[in-house]
Amino acid sequence: MGNQPDEVTQAALEAVSEAVELADREERQQAAVRGRGLRGRVRRLLARRPARAERAKGIRRLNATLAATARRGAHVTGRGVSAGGRWLSAQVLAMAPRLPVRDRATLRAQFPGLSPDELASALIHGASRASGAVGMAVGAWAVLPFIPAAGVEITAETLAVVGIEIKLVAELHEVYGQAVPRGRVDRMTAYVGAWAQRRGVALAPGGLVLAAGSPLARQLQRRLAARAGRSIFSLGPLLTGAVAGGMINRRETRKLGRILSDDLRKRSPHADGWPD
Repeated sequence: MGNQPDEVTQAALEAVSEAVELADREERQQAAVRGRGLRGRVRRLLARRPARAERAKGIRRLNATLAATARRGAHVTGRGVSAGGRWLSAQVLAMAPRLPVRDRATLRAQFPGLSPDELASALIHGASRASGAVGMAVGAWAVLPFIPAAGVEITAETLAVVGIEIKLVAELHEVYGQAVPRGRVDRMTAYVGAWAQRRGVALAPGGLVLAAGSPLARQLQRRLAARAGRSIFSLGPLLTGAVAGGMINRRETRKLGRILSDDLRKRSPHADGWPD
């Protein structure tokens, strides 16, 4: 099971792409209306309503992706939830190599003119927006005609948010010149370990640090269990869960990004500027 993601995890990957695209689109819209003085305030006021409408549309698309997941994979997820952290760990390890991670050159081209620290902040901001959107979408299931089982909701949100955060971890390593020089599977497995440890990648090979029964494998299971526990807040009545889920996800993703960037900056060969 660790080699191939099941239906729910495949759809969580789709949700990661949807949420990241929504966050990137919002960032571009905000950048287009930034400015100081009266003119900048007027531009922001004029753009506010269309931006809210676009965000609502993006949340609905994300909602549809996750709800379809629940319909297709409820039977798979039901078995997985009963298996606990081992199942979630296997699915995260299967999902990680399939995440759309951008390398440093791509990131610098998409965010021109930013220093390493500024780029890291932009990535953290975007990832927190994306994970917040997932929480909003899952919370909005409460008003759908089809209400998925609670275990499906929790699992889908957990996998999607963890995918967003592992993508952030990988891209922060790129920004600070700490990318793991291995094959994609080993490299992304190492980033899963970094996500679990809340610090930059250690030197041990990725395939070994997450061996079954190892301390890091147990830590990964504990992190995933805690993440799934936070997803319960998205199940509040009506749309209160959407608000709570969005806020908690944004806060936790932002916290993770800051911890990782602080750690990576200490070891970075170009923390003060890009290499020539």
